[in-house]
Amino acid sequence: MSTIEERLYNIKKQINEAEKKAGRKENSVKLLAVSKFHPAEAVIEAYNAGQLEFGENRVQEACSKFSEVYKNTTGVRLHIIGQLQTNKVKKAVETASMIESVDRLSLIQEIEKQAAKLNKTIQILFEFHTGEESKSGYESYELLRESVAYCAEGNAPHVEPKGFMTMAPFTEDKEKIRSSFVQMRETAEKLQKEFPDLSLSELSMGMSGDFEIAIQEGSTEVRIGTAIFGERIYN
Repeated sequence: MSTIEERLYNIKKQINEAEKKAGRKENSVKLLAVSKFHPAEAVIEAYNAGQLEFGENRVQEACSKFSEVYKNTTGVRLHIIGQLQTNKVKKAVETASMIESVDRLSLIQEIEKQAAKLNKTIQILFEFHTGEESKSGYESYELLRESVAYCAEGNAPHVEPKGFMTMAPFTEDKEKIRSSFVQMRETAEKLQKEFPDLSLSELSMGMSGDFEIAIQEGSTEVRIGTAIFGERIYN
């Protein structure tokens, strides 16, 4: 087995164990392999080991890398997980299947505009700010609700909301981390009840250091990079 293949196997095993421990169904949590700062060859290696979902932070890097990846794979889905500037939306919509880092209404409007031009439906997650050190995400429930309502009213027909994303605070304090995930889950449940016509069941929570807690608190997707691809060596 290649190193990436071994690491993928080990991470998936850990996810399965965390699901079991939390009393969750096996394979109820999917793995998003975060490939930022790693070359197309590494993504293709992960693909050859069975991985189809990848996350990238920077649109420019994602575009050049995935133009290469798409030529050599089928069924790969790219998620944009980094803060997205309005002027990068066109490229993001062209290249990605999902944008997880939607944090303002004006961004939804720009995604709709660009997706309509391509006659493409793009999936999104609403990013909610739950960790004090994190700078991204909707800052308040009211602003988040306004964007969910905007989509529910049919204002963005090329945008398909699938759920929510959050980043826990960068801390060793497990209770603070848990509290962040609980806040996201409860917010998601409240909005799903209020807007039953939207499918908002995706909860992207948890990274390398905290995914077990995220799984205990209802995460349906964990975002893991270094543990799969190794440390990036900068020239």
